[in-house]
Amino acid sequence: MTTPSLLFTPTTINGLSLKNRFIRAATWEGLATPEGAVTPQLIDRMVTLAQGGVGLIITSHAYVSKEGQGTPWQLGIHEDSLVSGLKKLTAAVHENGGKIIMQLAHAGQYAATELTGLSALTVSPLSSPVEFSCKEITKKDLTALIISYTLAARRAKEAGFDGIQLHAAHGYLLSQFLSPAFNQRSDAYGGDIANRARIHGEILQAIREVVDRDYPIFIKMNCADFIENGLEAEDSQQAAKIFVEAGADAIEISGGIIRTGKLSPSRPGITTQEKEAYFREYAQRMKAELTIPLILVGGIKSLEVASNIISEEVADYISMSRALIREPNLVLRWQNGDLRPAQCQSDNLCFTPGFMGKGVYCVTKELEKRKNCAFQLKSEYS
Repeated sequence: MTTPSLLFTPTTINGLSLKNRFIRAATWEGLATPEGAVTPQLIDRMVTLAQGGVGLIITSHAYVSKEGQGTPWQLGIHEDSLVSGLKKLTAAVHENGGKIIMQLAHAGQYAATELTGLSALTVSPLSSPVEFSCKEITKKDLTALIISYTLAARRAKEAGFDGIQLHAAHGYLLSQFLSPAFNQRSDAYGGDIANRARIHGEILQAIREVVDRDYPIFIKMNCADFIENGLEAEDSQQAAKIFVEAGADAIEISGGIIRTGKLSPSRPGITTQEKEAYFREYAQRMKAELTIPLILVGGIKSLEVASNIISEEVADYISMSRALIREPNLVLRWQNGDLRPAQCQSDNLCFTPGFMGKGVYCVTKELEKRKNCAFQLKSEYS
């Protein structure tokens, strides 16, 4: 069996040349310093992905302002002092033949207030009492947010990133604005989908003035929230059109909310091809309405499924996260003719060590190694 040619055909997105259609989806690595700076371990992780053959790497969510930090050991882009370390990261990726863009994010009400020491920003007043400090976003805060995203984009370009991605999925701040479950504002930023997507358009336009038209800007968004009163597919499609008009160059489609709902962004138990690409139907409907490339993420583990998504024009690019945690060389393996599905077991154990300060890695793979070593030792001495 030969590898599907469409997957390995070079393409471009607003001048960004990509050697194939595989993208490493933004994945929290838990490898930055407590202050959000790049570490040698994080650089090594990105280099391994570049050497593994992915056409494009998207960094983990980098917080654009301190109050927007969502996880410990998260990458930051909120201060000029971080640029020098980021330059080392992009240089290392480029030296190893890779392309990399930075994902810009703000956690909103999901901010780690115990780490930031600041109040979390909420789109609307919270309906029930909470144990953390929070404040509703004011008009002044909106202006500050736009400035924070714009400065972060400028820093990303200065650091050598090949583009940026706005994180508007999974319940983070820009996702909260889109979702009726979070957004009950009565001003120009609440109500219908045009209003709920207003801040995104303003951020996109402000960034464009800083980075110019030929700098790729992606946006990641939910096809649906899959929670009560959450964002639905029809509004998601309308928001995508607004983003195109505002200057987005590509859209990555995902779904679900990180802390609520049964249908999370990283669904467990993806054991058959039928369970892969669980946002596929939503992507197919959205692509029919778009004039820019669509990127699909969500449990894609087999080359056959990836090939069908491209050949059937469900999406233009394949984005993967957990499969590349287990096998950062997966794309190269497929390209070299080893067409077995990704070895990832979709157990989501990989994120646990990240919260222990050890960085995200495949726990199952490590356990398998230890069992094999123990078996070999037992065989040698029996």
